Formats: sequence, C-alpha cells, structure tokens
Amino acid sequence: MNHAFHVVIPARMGSTRFFGKPLVEIAGRAMVLRVVEQALAAGADSVIVATDHDDIFKCVTDAGYLAHMTDADHPSGTDRIAQVAVEKGWHDNDIVVNVQGDEPAIDPALVAAVAARLHASSDSVMSTAAHALSSAADFLNPNVVKVVLDDDNRALYFSRAPIPYPRDAMRATGGEPLTALPHDLPALRHMGIYAYRVGFLKQYGQLPVSILEQYESLEQLRVLANGHSIAVHVSDAAAAPGVDEPTDVALVEAYLQVRGGC
Repeated sequence: MNHAFHVVIPARMGSTRFFGKPLVEIAGRAMVLRVVEQALAAGADSVIVATDHDDIFKCVTDAGYLAHMTDADHPSGTDRIAQVAVEKGWHDNDIVVNVQGDEPAIDPALVAAVAARLHASSDSVMSTAAHALSSAADFLNPNVVKVVLDDDNRALYFSRAPIPYPRDAMRATGGEPLTALPHDLPALRHMGIYAYRVGFLKQYGQLPVSILEQYESLEQLRVLANGHSIAVHVSDAAAAPGVDEPTDVALVEAYLQVRGGC
C-alpha cells in the first residue's frame, strides 16, 4: 500500500569541502536536478529543494521543479527542512523524507521504503535505513556508522565503534585486526536518509544536545538520548555512491553509466 509523503532536499551552495556542489554537472546535468528526479520517481506527493542561494533556486525552478528559499544560518539540514514544513503548513502527522542534495544516484525504492517504514511504526518519530555489513574493514572503520536494532527493527544505538562487539571473534585474533565477521553477526551500516513526522520535526531544534552526540559526532543520537524511537528499514542493497568532494563526480558518473542512468 502506498502512503503519502513529501521529500525535501536541503541544498547549500557553501559546502566547506566542495563549494557550489549542488550545481556541479553529473553527466551533463546539474546534480540537484538528478536528486529531484530520483525523489519524484519514488512517488512522493511533492519534492522541494530547500536552499539559501539564488543560483540553486533558479536552477531548480527553471527546470520546472519546486524550490523554497530558507534562512542562511540554519545549523543543520534538518532545521532547513523544518522551516519548509512550517511555511508550507503541513500537518503534524505528515511524513517528510530528507534526501541529501549530494545523492544523485539514490534508489527511489529506498526513499519510498523509509517513508513506508515510518508509516508502519506509529510509536516512532522518525525512520532511517541500514544494510548488512560483510566487510571486517568496514566494521572496524570509524567513518562507517553502525546501528544495532531491537527485535522490532528500532534503533538501539548508532556508533562509529564496531557494534555489536563480537567478543569471542575479537579475542581469537590475539590482538590482530579482525579479518572476517562471524557469519551470523547482525552488523549493519547506517544509511544517511531520514523520514520525520512533521510534528517532531518542529520540536527537533529544541531538543537538548546529547553528550553522546557530541562524542560520536552523530546527530541522530540526540533523538535516542531524549527518549524517542527511530524505526529502521533494513535494505537488501548498499547505498549508491554520493558526492562528498570533486573526485567523487567521476565515480558517480561511472555508477550511473553501468546502470543506464546517464
């Protein structure tokens, strides 16, 4: 069954690592437009680019899509999305998916699945996604964020540390790095996509910052630390590559070419 949801794509011009990133061309098309088109293919009721820059606004609207000007001083993309939800007058029970503006190859099915997961979890204020980890190197890599779930696929904790910790397997290495994961270890890599109920999105900016969030540098821990539930969709596939820095453009173009997306 399909459920209604909105997509908001935060897109800032002033990325510290890659200025002007939303407008960089991916196989001849501005990246932000590719993100919009993937989100529309997910079946969203509306797809809106939330930006603080006239050039991004013009690029999106000239292509016939929706953009919304937001304040320049928002501390996070989540706050930018909240401004759009408030100014659009969306109902507190409406669902908004945050699709990052540097994900031009994101799978539309993943966007729809994260929204559906939140629809199905009435006790959760937001949802996200994860996929199974098979690489010991990724499991040990602090740049790869892990998540552990309860029996109803709600997040218990997110961490840069290797969780759940395979004590016996780690002991057996004699202090050497783990080279293979136990076959039944429920190791999951967090995927950076979120859906929110609008009512919670309005409250989010007022939540106290958690000491856990500060140490792990993971914003979603603020939600758990304040007693809220995050539902998790477990995907069969890893996330498509995104664009963090200029060298990633060629990687994404190659990925799209293999999948016929150029």
